[in-house]
Amino acid sequence: MAPASIEPRAELFAHGADIGVRGVGPTCAAAFEQAALALTMAVTDPARIAAQTQTAITCEAPNDEFLLLDWLNALIYEMAVRRLVFGRFAVAIDEHRLRGRAWGEPIDRARHAPAVEPKGATLTALKVELNDKGAWLAQCVVDV
Repeated sequence: MAPASIEPRAELFAHGADIGVRGVGPTCAAAFEQAALALTMAVTDPARIAAQTQTAITCEAPNDEFLLLDWLNALIYEMAVRRLVFGRFAVAIDEHRLRGRAWGEPIDRARHAPAVEPKGATLTALKVELNDKGAWLAQCVVDV
């Protein structure tokens, strides 16, 4: 059962020439959703993104840290190959298996004004943990 007092949030943190993405939530899945939202925040304002299309993503990894990398890299792949930008996410995690959905639209350079192009999620600052306040944290540095 998730603590009711944990408000999900997405954050960026500085890391040299790259960008740290961090998600915090009452569950591991919520933290992964917020980490994905932070990835979007590095590119553009998520409020500018219409939920025109849904993309399903599944990942499996030996632990939650590598699962976060797989999830973010799958989103980065979809963004690059299909030229999409995502503004809303839903994640379910069961024993290091992730079933996720991302809603977004084709990128419009004039409207979305992308600040960076993410290249890949990295092992740098990689962390998925439940802190002593009952909040889940999911973070890593993304090459841009």
